[in-house]
Amino acid sequence: MELKYKRILLKLSGESLMGSQNFGIDADFLEHLSTEIQAVAELNVQIGIVIGGGNIYRGLSASKQGIDRVTGDLMGMLATVINSLALQNALERKNLFTRVQSAIMMDEVAEPFILRRARRHLEKNRIVIFSAGTGSPYFTTDTAAALRAIEINADLIIKGTRVDGVYDDDPEKNPNAKMFNQLTFADVLEKNLRVMDLTAITLCRENSLPILVFNMNKKGNLLKLIQGEKVGTIIS
Repeated sequence: MELKYKRILLKLSGESLMGSQNFGIDADFLEHLSTEIQAVAELNVQIGIVIGGGNIYRGLSASKQGIDRVTGDLMGMLATVINSLALQNALERKNLFTRVQSAIMMDEVAEPFILRRARRHLEKNRIVIFSAGTGSPYFTTDTAAALRAIEINADLIIKGTRVDGVYDDDPEKNPNAKMFNQLTFADVLEKNLRVMDLTAITLCRENSLPILVFNMNKKGNLLKLIQGEKVGTIIS
């Protein structure tokens, strides 16, 4: 079987792990997610993953609670580690070899992020989950995803969402919102489309790294796009 992409970076929001819940991690969605990833991993696609922490804690909203931004961002980074360990556990129950690497040193919990080691894991078809963002405050997990994708020489970033792609308006609120099949990075900036934050978009544009936004909730979608079927919105 001819695969369009051999090495990918999958970016997931922390909120996606909530499933139908209002907080935390939904076991049913975690099962769905690990099944989707398994179907692709079994084709020997090399997979890196970055997950947000918004289902547990958001650094940006911490200031409203009287917590300074740096402390709030560090707490958010730790939330991403919790999510990464949960996903690792779900994937390993499906007999997939995984490694969690952290940008913050915590040897008993995860490997430190070492680029050469991460690349070696990928070459051996181990799934690498990159946690704790970039390790620095003021940077989002979008930026972390773009940075890690560039570092591991991924073919593209795949951003999993609850909707089918990128729209000109919120499709969950506006039923007449129009979906784009293809966009340029300039389009994203000019139309102020909230695909990823500006730092991440700029990093991808400067390194010619395409982004594909798709609906992670639809069964089989991840496999379809890896095989080159038209799924979601491609930004290049």
